[in-house]
Amino acid sequence: MTDRYGSDVLSTDWRKPRNGRAVEAAAEIGAVVEEVTTDWCGEIVAVDRDLHTLTLEDRRGKRRTFPLGPGFLLEGKPVILTAPVRSSAPKKPTRTASGSVAVHDAKARVARASRIFVEGRHDAELVERVWGDDLRIEGVVVEYLGGVDDLADHLVSFKPGPERKVGVLVDHLVRGSKESRIADAIARGPHGQHVRIVGHPFVDVWQAVKPDRLGLPGWPTIPRSIEWKKGVCQHLGWPHRDQADIARAWQHILSKVQSYDDLEPALLGRVEELIDFVTVD
Repeated sequence: MTDRYGSDVLSTDWRKPRNGRAVEAAAEIGAVVEEVTTDWCGEIVAVDRDLHTLTLEDRRGKRRTFPLGPGFLLEGKPVILTAPVRSSAPKKPTRTASGSVAVHDAKARVARASRIFVEGRHDAELVERVWGDDLRIEGVVVEYLGGVDDLADHLVSFKPGPERKVGVLVDHLVRGSKESRIADAIARGPHGQHVRIVGHPFVDVWQAVKPDRLGLPGWPTIPRSIEWKKGVCQHLGWPHRDQADIARAWQHILSKVQSYDDLEPALLGRVEELIDFVTVD
């Protein structure tokens, strides 16, 4: 018998969108997608895992960055874009990131009494990124201070001496700065003989990464009235609402550093000087 009223619409997926439900898809370089809230259509030219973003380039060559996730159409179908699966790990390098000959499977030396102090977490992570293998072989520990203002108090607690040398890396160590006055006072003080303070001219260690590694012609100039890191993120179109956004931005920058060749010489020489100071007896 024919059902004069047709089938029960509630027995089917009546909430299903006209174009189907979104499914996960890898954001592959070269794929053309459309961002549905802005109708921006373009080719995927970059995917950043750290910032969780992708960059689209339209037919006019203009680019825009969007968060990975839902809200895209691929071949007219809704998708949830995810970062592509990483390729297999490369072979072990013959050189460390600092350019030294790599010593694979070598045990780290028992930590020396001497130390290298840096101002902040990002400084410490950058030093580890490039010089970590060398420092472990030499038994040198890097500690971050959270700022140079309390350096004198740290040195009083540490008690530097002939077998307990301290190397200090300071941001923005330029003549006439607060940092230079602190460094000069310590050099003239009771610990000066066993403490080496060096610095770089950058406002922040982020600037020690060569800008072209990030596809930039140069680091942006940020007014002093704006917090530098947030200003950089805002200028570059990166998320910058809170500290978590700043941390993700730094991880993105750090990911571009594979060796000493990705850093400015003004930082390289200073770190090498500190390593020599605390390791040469």
